[in-house]
Amino acid sequence: MIGTFWLVLGGCGTAVFAAVQVATADTGDVPVGVGYLGVSLAFGLTVLTGVYAFGHLSGGHFNPAVTVGAAIAGRLPWAKTPVYIVSQVLGGLVAGTLILVVARGKDGFEATGHMAANGYGSNSPDGYGLLSALIIEVVLTAIFVWVILGATDRRAPAGFAPLAIGLTLTLIHLISIPITNTSVNPARSTAVAFFNGDGAVGQLWLFWVAPILGALIAGALYGPLFGERVKHTRVTTGAAA
Repeated sequence: MIGTFWLVLGGCGTAVFAAVQVATADTGDVPVGVGYLGVSLAFGLTVLTGVYAFGHLSGGHFNPAVTVGAAIAGRLPWAKTPVYIVSQVLGGLVAGTLILVVARGKDGFEATGHMAANGYGSNSPDGYGLLSALIIEVVLTAIFVWVILGATDRRAPAGFAPLAIGLTLTLIHLISIPITNTSVNPARSTAVAFFNGDGAVGQLWLFWVAPILGALIAGALYGPLFGERVKHTRVTTGAAA
């Protein structure tokens, strides 16, 4: 729950507070926001630090899709998945609430359409449609889960998993922010959709279905593609955005 709170606060908070900012100079308004690159780094850094902090305690799952992928790959008992997923969603919602409360401290802030929600069509940053959103979210989530399972495999070098996971999530955001504002994480999407409004709630289904589907594909194929099927041999199974 704390890890997902940190992920949403760090990633979505950066998008809301720092992605687009301007400073007035003699020559006019000068962009000083962090942009897509800064938001991508923010999500990657929250996962990197979160896995180092909490991976040895809970496995560092900050994402329902990762939890499902780990379960189908045999890294987590299915009986534990509901507790993980409920905790992730609650942690995300607490962070989303905090972002909203802080953002309202600025005169003129309007939450509708400005809470870093995911979307397609008119809610896509660059106007990408439903099919594009579905494909990219499935594919990128599958790759993300493969990286997590590979980096935490007992055959992998110990201690480097958080770096691989965090950098992968950064790259995923660099690819897909223009398309869907990047989910690959149903808890992250849920955390801000209801505060954002503007059609985000009606499109939230996609950002549950696509990441879970991608995770199921990755978890089911990891063993056949990449070697032995490891069952509950490592505590840290990764995290997400």
